[in-house]
Order: sequence, then C-alpha cells, then structure tokens
Amino acid sequence: QVQLVESGGGLVQPGGSLRLSCAASIDTVQYYAWFRQAPGKEREGVSVIRRVDDVTVYADSVKGRITISRDKANNTVYLQMNSLKPEDSGVYYCAAAKVIYYERKFFSLDEYDYWGRGTQVSVAS
Repeated sequence: QVQLVESGGGLVQPGGSLRLSCAASIDTVQYYAWFRQAPGKEREGVSVIRRVDDVTVYADSVKGRITISRDKANNTVYLQMNSLKPEDSGVYYCAAAKVIYYERKFFSLDEYDYWGRGTQVSVAS
C-alpha cells in the first residue's frame, strides 16, 4: 500500500509561485502525477513523471509555467508552479500508478491506484 501526502498549498496572488510536495511512503510505483479539481469541475490531469527515467508530461494549460520533479532519496514528488493564474485554483491531488500501458491514458483517473487527500491552491488578488 502506498500512502501519498501532499503539502505546500495556499493563497497566492496572480503571477506568484508555489511549490507543492507529495511524500510517498514507498517507491514501487511506475508513475506519479498531479491532478487538480476546481469547484464544480471534473478532476483534470496537470503533470506526470515516470519513475524509471523521469520522463515528464504536461497538460497544455500549464506548459511553460509548471514543472514536475522527483527527489529519489526522499521519495518526494514536487510541482513547481510559476506565473499562477486564477484558473489554476483548486484542490491539487498527488496520484501514483503501478503501470500505465498507453500514453493517452496518462491523465485518466482510472489508471491511478493511489491518491492523496489533496492540498488547496487559491490564486486571487
């Protein structure tokens, strides 16, 4: 069983930055991802990182502003978010998958076996 604990959320002004962290209890999964969910909207994928080679994938809406990375020594996944916009607000969830066979499934919720409880990000002036 993998436990994921997110931290680092908060209130930030538009244009500001935040770094989210996801501490994983063990490191036997193949993919880590960040998803987010705004009030009244479906949960959507933000970014994915593959454990074996650190290959990353980003949603079009965040490319160039958000970076996912991984600290192997501490089993922690980070999401560095810059140039934040109000539409980036929502609850951010860390997720982990044992295996994903197709790239088109990287942002499919059903592919992920483990989820954290989420951390709130609010972007407002």
